[in-house]
Amino acid sequence: MLKYVPNTLTIIRFLLIPAIVISIFSENYILAAALFTISGITDIADGFIARKFNLVSNFGKLMDPLADKLTQIATLTSLVLACVLPKFGYWILGIVLLKEFIMICGASFLYGKDVVVYSKWYGKLATVMFFIAIIVSLFIKEFSPEGFLGYIDLPLYLLALIATISALIMYIRDLYNKGFIDKQDLNKEVTIDKKERKKK
Repeated sequence: MLKYVPNTLTIIRFLLIPAIVISIFSENYILAAALFTISGITDIADGFIARKFNLVSNFGKLMDPLADKLTQIATLTSLVLACVLPKFGYWILGIVLLKEFIMICGASFLYGKDVVVYSKWYGKLATVMFFIAIIVSLFIKEFSPEGFLGYIDLPLYLLALIATISALIMYIRDLYNKGFIDKQDLNKEVTIDKKERKKK
């Protein structure tokens, strides 16, 4: 039975997404924070159990980071549309979506090379930073603190964005160094591009 626990926890995280979204639009921010926290705990638990008892599966390798991404994007989108985040929220959401779009394009490219990109620690770090920032935003909206406490989520989002962009760069560098991105092909493209420019 234990072998099904990690994947079951991952599925629970998928099921929590609509509940989190509904809670935000219902202005039940404490419930949204609680559900989001439960989602984060299940994320930690499924990874720990899978590694501790050697229950790592291909399903988990793919679905675990997907659950992270969907939870993060759905929650951020809801916070922006519900005006929980100020105007800079659109920039945060835009950068996150751009990063995920690049990751999806990269994964599609590598799929043709029979390479699957799994979640790395630096990707998890960015997820944790956004988790903290989102929880703080929900509490700020619920309790409306005065002074700088009302804006304490801003530096947290900036740190999360830095972690996100850094993670993207590190993913690309890691794939390049391991040879998953063919360096010879890149050199050929540069050479061809130079020749075409000379002809023009």
